[in-house]
Formats: sequence, C-alpha cells, structure tokens
Amino acid sequence: MKRFFIFAAILLGYGNAVAQDFVGDFKTEVCQDVDLGYLLHRPSDLKSKKPLIVFLHGSGEKGTDIEKVKVHGPFKYLKTASIDAYILAPQCRENEYWESESIYLLIQRILKENKNIDTKRIYLTGLSLGGWGTFKLGMAHPEMFAALVPICGFTDRLDRDDACKIKDIPTRIYHGVLDDVVSPDYAMSIYKTLKACGGNVSLTLFDDANHDSWSRVYNGSEVYAWMLSQTKP
Repeated sequence: MKRFFIFAAILLGYGNAVAQDFVGDFKTEVCQDVDLGYLLHRPSDLKSKKPLIVFLHGSGEKGTDIEKVKVHGPFKYLKTASIDAYILAPQCRENEYWESESIYLLIQRILKENKNIDTKRIYLTGLSLGGWGTFKLGMAHPEMFAALVPICGFTDRLDRDDACKIKDIPTRIYHGVLDDVVSPDYAMSIYKTLKACGGNVSLTLFDDANHDSWSRVYNGSEVYAWMLSQTKP
C-alpha cells in the first residue's frame, strides 16, 4: 500500500504543476562563405575623380564564366561605346541569389584599391534577378548610392517596411508590360510604395516589351548620362 500512495502522490504533484513562460536572449554570429567573381572596367582617363556603376546581372549569367556578365548591360554597351566611369560587375554563383553584404564588401574593396573613385557618385543597377538585388542592396545600404536603376526585378522577397529607406535616392524603374517571367505588377507595386513615402522615383513601362526590357535601356546612352549626372548631397 505504501508504494501505491507514493505513486498517487507523484501523480498528484504532476497534476498540480503550473506551466511557466521564460523569456531569454540568444546572440550569435553566423558566418557565411561567399565567393564572388567580378569584372572591373577602369576608364581611360584617371587624372580626376570618376564615378562607379555597379551592375548586377540576371539569372542567366550565373556561374563562373565571367564573360557572361558582358552579355547584357553596361559591359555590352562598352563594346561599341564608352562610359567615363568605373564599372563593377560581380558574378553570382549557380544555385545562389544576390547576397547584399558580400556585394557591399566587394564595393568597399574596390573603393580601397581605386582611390580616385568619387564616393558621392556610386550607382547601382541590375536586371531581373539583379533588379531585385538592386532594390535589396539599396535598402540595406542607402547611404552608399547616388542613384538606382532596377529593371524588370521581382520584389516579393523584399521587406516592404524597408522600401522607404531608399525614398531619397533618385530611382528609375523599368519593366515590360508583356513580361511573362516577372510580372509588371511588381514594378507598379514598389513604385506606389515609394511614392507613398515621398520617394524620388519614376516608373517606365514598355508596352511592347516582354521580359527583355533591359536592352532598350542599357543599349542607349541616356540611362548612363542620367546616372552620371546624379550626386549624393
């Protein structure tokens, strides 16, 4: 009988136990190895301060073949024209997405190695995956950039609460109305968000363009002239 009463007392004790909530604080540092290849164009005249254009490619140019970053964008334009600026094009590895801090650190390295880059005239642009990366990096480090030019980028993976961090950066958004890869709704949505917080932003929709809305932007001189005319206060 003693064993029975002891067992019953144990059950009674558990039955009367009170659930408790504990508040804790856990801090750690997570390190991630990132390997970025990159292509850097230096202007011919280095006697004076020069601006820097950072270009983020799309999904089709991922990998380790650095020549792929010349397929679209500023490096394609350089095949037939000139831009009086440094142009930096990192390359995203296969099965990865643009990681903002690694690009930011790469830019810092380029600035350290090229002392005559004008830090008040750093511009960020990208297409498709790179358009998303442009928004993402711009929101992470709005203090760095004098202008943003995202083209046909998706924005569903962005924290919309961060969007207004870039409201003071002159931003030109481009997208094709017929885009069946990345919906133009993304461009219109982020444009409205930026406008609502007083953003310095414009949106250009090409009525006859599908996903490749970047060629008519990057293949002409106008977008480069506009970027190079922007200077951080």
